[in-house]
Amino acid sequence: MRLLITGAAGFIGSRFVDMVRRQHQVSTSTVTLLDNLNYSGTLQNLFEFEKLKYEMVRGDICDSSLVSKLVETADLIIHFAAETHVDRSIKQPANFVITNVLGTQVLLDAVRENPKVKFIHVSTDEVYGSIAEGAWDENQPLDPNSPYSASKAASDLIALSYARTYNLDICVTRSCNNYGSNQHPEKLIPLFITNLIEGKKLPLYGDGKNVREWIHVEDNCRAIWEVAMHGKKSEIYNIGSGVEKSNLEITKLILDEFGLGEEMIDFVPDRLNHDYRYSLDTTKIRSELSFSPQWDFEEGIRSTINWYRDNPMWWQPLKNL
Repeated sequence: MRLLITGAAGFIGSRFVDMVRRQHQVSTSTVTLLDNLNYSGTLQNLFEFEKLKYEMVRGDICDSSLVSKLVETADLIIHFAAETHVDRSIKQPANFVITNVLGTQVLLDAVRENPKVKFIHVSTDEVYGSIAEGAWDENQPLDPNSPYSASKAASDLIALSYARTYNLDICVTRSCNNYGSNQHPEKLIPLFITNLIEGKKLPLYGDGKNVREWIHVEDNCRAIWEVAMHGKKSEIYNIGSGVEKSNLEITKLILDEFGLGEEMIDFVPDRLNHDYRYSLDTTKIRSELSFSPQWDFEEGIRSTINWYRDNPMWWQPLKNL
């Protein structure tokens, strides 16, 4: 099996590479990593794999010539490459449409030419929009509310349309919020952890009552691997943990781990059109693929805090970009 991983130097992509290396011992000669190494993708995320000599290609998924060459020799593609930060999408929506929509379409056109390839399109729970109560299953109509989530919803629909129109082996995964090591410090959990390490306050949007479901990145990677190995053609799989926390609860948990109080919270004006709550029904992946998360949330937060404490040389340059 020859494996192509797009967005391999990003947060989730690099953790997936680590899992493939450690748990599945995929041969180095059969793995190709593709990343454009923009601000959120860094070779430092892959430093552990230097000696393994995985083929690392610096390039853009919108480059059809490059993508065609890489897909030609692949048997399985895990497509992580995407612009993902909601705040950035509000300021620069065009970048999200180009990468997330056009880039995915370029990859899929290459798969059309090599229909033996299995293609896993990695997406997000944000495509469903906000839900006041209950949880979305995979049949929920899409109702995205930000340029980021709209661009991911579009790429999901394009991927599924290629699966059905051209009879391609394509699956879509939609996970809840990920956390763990190597996440860019623009995101909530690493931003708050690194701010406290630097003695800075925590900028919390609105009243902090917005609710998200959280899964450790390693659990998400395990689920994606199960979908890659056993997922059915044209199917969507929600990936979640059942752990729902408001942003204020997350903030207080991190403060408690640092032995600090709420005086470190700086309530700031809310983000435009801020979704109130996300929640996933994960019955399908649990029953069909026997997946269940392994990480305890509070243990995961402590592990994440310790990683950022131990690796200031990784995150400090990123906070200055």
